[in-house]
Amino acid sequence: MTDKEKDEAEQEKRGKGPVVCGYPISIFFIVVNEFCERFSYYGMRAVLVLYFTYFLNWDDDFATSIYHVFVALCYLTPILGAIVADSWLGKFKTIIYLSIVYALGQIAMAISAIHDITDQDRNGTPDNMTLHVVLSMVGLFLIALGTGGIKPCVAAFGGDQFSNHQEKQRSTFFSVFYLCINGGSLLSTIITPILRAEECGIHKKMECYPLAFGVPAALMVVALVVFIVGSPMYFKAKPQGNIMLDVCKCIGFAIKNRYRHRSKQFPKREHWMDWAEEKYEKLLIAQIKMVLKVLFLYIPLPMFWTLFDQKGSRWTLQATTLNGDFGAFIVQPDQMQTFNPILILTLVPVMDNIVYPLIKKCGFNFSPLKRMTVGMFLAAMAFVCAAVVQLEIDKTLPTFPTASQSQLKLLNMGLNQVNVQLPMHDPVPLPPNQASPEYYTFDTDSIEVSIGNPPVIKTIALTKGLRQTLLIPTNLTNEWEMTDDVIAKPRKGSNAIRFVNGLGIRLNISNTEAEYGIVEPLMSSNYSLLEYGTQTFTIRSDSNSDSCEVKKVFGFGSSFTYFIPSNFTFTTNCGDGITAVEDIKPNTVLMALQIPQYFFITAGEVMFSVTGLEFSYSQAPSNMKAVLQAGWLLTVAIGNFIVLIVAEVAKLPKQWTEYILFASLLVAVCFIFSVMAYFYTYIDPAEIEAQFKKDDDDNDDKDKHKDRKHSQESEMEMKKVPDDHDDKTQTKM
Repeated sequence: MTDKEKDEAEQEKRGKGPVVCGYPISIFFIVVNEFCERFSYYGMRAVLVLYFTYFLNWDDDFATSIYHVFVALCYLTPILGAIVADSWLGKFKTIIYLSIVYALGQIAMAISAIHDITDQDRNGTPDNMTLHVVLSMVGLFLIALGTGGIKPCVAAFGGDQFSNHQEKQRSTFFSVFYLCINGGSLLSTIITPILRAEECGIHKKMECYPLAFGVPAALMVVALVVFIVGSPMYFKAKPQGNIMLDVCKCIGFAIKNRYRHRSKQFPKREHWMDWAEEKYEKLLIAQIKMVLKVLFLYIPLPMFWTLFDQKGSRWTLQATTLNGDFGAFIVQPDQMQTFNPILILTLVPVMDNIVYPLIKKCGFNFSPLKRMTVGMFLAAMAFVCAAVVQLEIDKTLPTFPTASQSQLKLLNMGLNQVNVQLPMHDPVPLPPNQASPEYYTFDTDSIEVSIGNPPVIKTIALTKGLRQTLLIPTNLTNEWEMTDDVIAKPRKGSNAIRFVNGLGIRLNISNTEAEYGIVEPLMSSNYSLLEYGTQTFTIRSDSNSDSCEVKKVFGFGSSFTYFIPSNFTFTTNCGDGITAVEDIKPNTVLMALQIPQYFFITAGEVMFSVTGLEFSYSQAPSNMKAVLQAGWLLTVAIGNFIVLIVAEVAKLPKQWTEYILFASLLVAVCFIFSVMAYFYTYIDPAEIEAQFKKDDDDNDDKDKHKDRKHSQESEMEMKKVPDDHDDKTQTKM
């Protein structure tokens, strides 16, 4: 059977399974599989950088680096998946086997987030962090291998289910397929941060990362089961060989052959790929030339992805320092990523049906490469917006002491005003039961503090790099206590709260989220992190004979010390007698200010990514569209590695300067790309391929004509031979 007959026989098998509304029923299993898989991937990725930062306790730069290494691997492994599927296992088996690997990785991630596994002292912090790190890294590697490996297979496998006469249904399938990708992304980035914000645990309730990773793991298992259930109805094309390997071999031979003939005695050829003509067909060489021409344009593209994928790392960390109160609802920092899929679903039809047609009516030639250039510029503007937001955040941040400095706040615990004299400062008047409005900075290891008239002078030892509060008792001859205060903005938008007991009795202070325990007289409790909203504290005397409740409303990211004075009474409104000392102001910059940067980055994505895929498809030869797809995914991987390099090498002191650096780099790359695009000539691959095929057909016709002419001449010679000629003469002829 010839290749053409084999292709026709294979086409006969496509689309012959059960049909619903004109569509093969098998595609419904594929669509559900894709939705669940995308939910699993984006749901896990939405909380990943916070898991690194708050569970594994990595610093922001290292968490960002590992996050982008993972994303880069997810875009490198599709090349491996495509080779395995096309050359060895086929798409169906590749999807099955790598989905199993994928599900195991998600399960490993969920297990790694269970703090009770190694929390022997039951304080909520794992005692063997190495085990959790190893489990999470193994899980992420398996996920990268799984999600990347099946990425080039699932969509193509869905397309295989349609026959040639179902072009309309196939087109609709890919639209629904893309919708499922964004739908899964949207729902997962809304749901998993909510699950992460819940509290769970056997011995100690902590943020529920096991649930945030467990639900995506369950969805991946569901995706695998659904795909397997549809197995009897699938058309499963056999592996046909991988064109990427043929391309690599042809390029390798051209380079090697050119090196062998590098001497000047050999004539130059029009293109370096022409050195492969000794072994490979001219059509294949012409197709590779077209691909290389597009791949050359890909060189500047990784910088776009360098900025784009920081939505899940730097921007999420930025959101933790913002006020997530949107009025009608509260947005978690990792939920801000939902604006990306929401805006995609909105902007794609707006661009296609309104913006692009209007530009065309105005007479502008808004070609694909021009759209991509504008998309890159919009992404740069998104980072300018992020820098502006960061500058607003920095204005609200307190000035913390350096390693060679210390800071001191004063708290008057007495019922009379006192005047405090500090070195190099004006006298500080302190009303009763009040604290100084600010921290005072010192460069020495100790200072002399003078209080009252006649003055009581004491030498106070200070600790470099710390903030401390001096508790001034009513009787100045008593011992003066010092407390260590928080020296960083509370993470995740939580509020660091503690109590100072100015009563002469021991107090038991509790809250639904924290137990402060027994607070001794004239001493302070430890800080506890509390969530946004109204919090109720119960204050009891040590004998439990008296108690009252105090309600306080908290914002995001603040730190307060609540001083219970010596004249405190256990009444209904006992909270009125408590002094609130603000150590760190709450986040005042609204998280809503991130919306412009999400709008610009998403508009850039629509103009850059969607248009880039369309351009690549239109400029690729018919049998090498997968090669360009692999090249496109490779630009995403390289872009994430660039983030890794900048985060680890640049070490810029201010976050806003890093945003400006990225924006400046992309603007520079945008200019370079615009110059490259200006000199690019659009081609019609089908027309070029047809020309080569026509030349081959003409050559075949010439060969056939020569064979026919030779045959006719032979027949004429045969006719001249007499019938009685001997066998020897006939054989010779």
